[in-house]
Amino acid sequence: MKVLLVEDNERVAMFIVKGLQEAGHTVDHADNGRDGIFLAASSAFDVIIMDRMLPDNVDGLAIIETLRSAGVRTPILILSALSDVDERIKGLQSGGDDYLTKPFAFGELLARLDALARRTQSNPKATSLDVGDLHMDLLSRKVTRGQRNILLQPREFKLLEYLMRHAGQVVTRTMMIENVWEYHFDPQTNVIDVHISKLRQRIDSDFERPLLRTVRNAGYMLTAHDE
Repeated sequence: MKVLLVEDNERVAMFIVKGLQEAGHTVDHADNGRDGIFLAASSAFDVIIMDRMLPDNVDGLAIIETLRSAGVRTPILILSALSDVDERIKGLQSGGDDYLTKPFAFGELLARLDALARRTQSNPKATSLDVGDLHMDLLSRKVTRGQRNILLQPREFKLLEYLMRHAGQVVTRTMMIENVWEYHFDPQTNVIDVHISKLRQRIDSDFERPLLRTVRNAGYMLTAHDE
């Protein structure tokens, strides 16, 4: 699983990260609500672990409500020292999928995460993506626009897949660096510009309507709709 942990207590966070990594999972960690929202909204995770009490008096439930309002449907396990029944009900009503009170046994945390992941995987995942007449088959890894086959290098395919999954949304340089190149810093190179230019040639060249657009001072957007 790819897990997002939003937890400000360093000792608890290290305990969870170490245990999940030893179990073979990948973990991204945010120690505050702002970074947690950004990661949850800009990357794909199998499950999110959300602490309730975060810095600056931020309640994790408010973050969950924000994510659900933004259309993020990733399963969320709430961690909290608040164990009253009313608090657990409040957590589930805010959009959480499970609620685990502190202190907890790591084995139980892992079992609950596995259960949430299984629940999600029981729903069939899309095997293709479409934006206008641009079609991507995720199983065969073939891309076509209209009747034309489009040959892409692996990184170009990954970049286009990310853009198609966020069709109609502005995708920033930071989002591409973190999710396509998997850097958590900007290497300050023109690698994105080069790949965007090549991708634009592949999918828009010789077509009347461009799909890949530059949003000035913001990033890029893949859309079949006119501005």
